[in-house]
Amino acid sequence: MRLLVASNNPKKLAELRRILDAAGLDHVELVPLAEAPAYPEPVETGRTFADNALIKARAGAAATGLVTVADDSGLAVEELNGMPGVLSARWSGGHGDDAANNSLLLAQMGDVPDERRGCAFVSVCALVTPDGEETLSEGRWEGRLLREPVGENGFGYDPLFVPAEEDAAGSSPRSSAQLSAEEKDALSHRGKALAGLVDAIARLAG
Repeated sequence: MRLLVASNNPKKLAELRRILDAAGLDHVELVPLAEAPAYPEPVETGRTFADNALIKARAGAAATGLVTVADDSGLAVEELNGMPGVLSARWSGGHGDDAANNSLLLAQMGDVPDERRGCAFVSVCALVTPDGEETLSEGRWEGRLLREPVGENGFGYDPLFVPAEEDAAGSSPRSSAQLSAEEKDALSHRGKALAGLVDAIARLAG
């Protein structure tokens, strides 16, 4: 089965590939958005992660005739009433400027004490077939916000996020940008959400 991944982020593609391989679904061919027939990029007008994931997955399935997976994810900061949320990728105004987004968030949270810096990464993944079957899966990764970026792995807000699992482990907790890809897959919000689609993908792939 060919499965369209409605994203231009190669790290998301690689993450799904690792999860499918671990589940024994190495016969599922992942099609990057860049290799699919071109179609207008849908505007993400949803108010929730689920809304936006479905908008992207439905557009891909309708335009290409392929089963399509799409995700919407972001950082929900308790002190900011769940924001940046669906605006995470464009928190500073432009889309996908990680450094600017991180700098703005750190500035907004500058005076917030450590005990009120709780946050969570949230991801919702949508799987949509050309005939309209839809499956949603949500994953959450609880943690806290650092005061400066740490680590070189990952992307987005990873350098600012210390997973709850790292704090529970004791001394020298690492940011999610310091974890290996395998460690992150086992813990992360997107890894959990993607893993929740494995059964549906296996069924569709036969």
